Amino acid sequence: MKIQKIIGAGAIGLAFVAAAHAHGGATGIVRERMEAMEAMGDAVKTLAAMMSGETDYDAATVRDEAAAIRQHAGDAITSLFPEGSGGKPSEAKPGIWSDWETFAALAMQLETYAEGLESAAGNGLMHGGGAGAGNMMGQGNGMMGGGMTGAAVTPDPEALAAMPADGVFAMMTQTCSACHTKFRVDKD
Repeated sequence: MKIQKIIGAGAIGLAFVAAAHAHGGATGIVRERMEAMEAMGDAVKTLAAMMSGETDYDAATVRDEAAAIRQHAGDAITSLFPEGSGGKPSEAKPGIWSDWETFAALAMQLETYAEGLESAAGNGLMHGGGAGAGNMMGQGNGMMGGGMTGAAVTPDPEALAAMPADGVFAMMTQTCSACHTKFRVDKD
C-alpha cells in the first residue's frame, strides 16, 4: 500500500514536470491558453482517429470531444490573449493583436464548427453511409470557412447539423490550420 502511494505520488510529480516542460516554463495566462490549446489538440487527435477509421466511430465520443473543443473556442480562447501577452514562451505571433478581427472571427468560427460537429455526431461518417452521408455534396454556400486567406465566414449551424460528422470535422480542422498558419509561431 505504501509503495503504491509513493509510485502514485511520483507519477503525479512527473506529470507536473512534464507539463511544465511541455509548456516551456509558461505561467499565468500564457500557460492557461497553452493548456486550452493542448486540450483541443487532444480532442482533435481522438476525433481524427475515428474520422479516418483508425478507431471505431462512436457518436457519444464525437459529441464529447466536440464539446471539449467548443468549450475552449470562441470568446473562451480570445479571452486568453490579452494585449501584451506575446513573446517567449508564448507561440502567439504579434499578428493576433494587430489583426484581432480575423483572429476573433476564426475563434468564433471554430466554436460554430465544434457545435455543428456535436449536432452532426449522430449522422455518422460520409464514407460509412451514416444518416447524413452525401449531404455535404452540392452545398457550395460558403461554409468551408476562410481557409488560408484568413477571411473567416460564419458557417450555417443547421447545414452543419445535417452533414456527415467527418465533413464537419474536416472544416473545423481547416479553421484550426488557418489560425495556426496565420497566428502561431512555427515550432522548431
